[in-house]
Amino acid sequence: MLLALEGIAGAGKSTLRDRLLADAHGAHIPLGHIGQFSWLSLNATHTLIGLRAGHPAAASDQALAAAHRDLELHARHNLTPARSMGPLVADRLTLSTACLLALLHHRPIHDYVLPLAKVAAARADLTVLVTTGPELCQARLARRPTARRFAEDPQTAVRLADLYEQATTAWTDITGLPVLRHPCTTEADLDLLAAACLERLREADRPAART
Repeated sequence: MLLALEGIAGAGKSTLRDRLLADAHGAHIPLGHIGQFSWLSLNATHTLIGLRAGHPAAASDQALAAAHRDLELHARHNLTPARSMGPLVADRLTLSTACLLALLHHRPIHDYVLPLAKVAAARADLTVLVTTGPELCQARLARRPTARRFAEDPQTAVRLADLYEQATTAWTDITGLPVLRHPCTTEADLDLLAAACLERLREADRPAART
């Protein structure tokens, strides 16, 4: 099973990821963790680094091609081998890339979700959209010692939050795969999200246990 955690910076994705890894370990579920990109293509990496810094590619199609190439490599060389060893949780994956592309190149989110979703080996069985409000996210980011990144600008974060909502709707329409939407503002929210994800991991593991 592949779980993808999506949402704007400061939403609580990393906190949820760490909680899931700890809870899965306690439940004897061999949950692994993987990142958003493969970084295996020099050309694609150059484009993606620029996008992450807020610099659009020379053309929208160039940006999409780079993201698609990187995702294909990620699926083939990272995701597929890792999934053969057990379930995985990704702190950002396909939808974060689609939102970044749509933000910088001003095209409908569907134009990016559709081609990226065609990389079947990278499709998350469950996507968790952490919908914590931008104001609280900004307050959390203000406590971090690191400098603000492009996507952490307050106005950019508001736009991204809207794009994530659009992206998850498009994702389910295109793939039929489920999305769990919930904020992570309190400890109770974290408990709820972690329990829901852990139950899905247990459900995915049951058929293998019977065989």
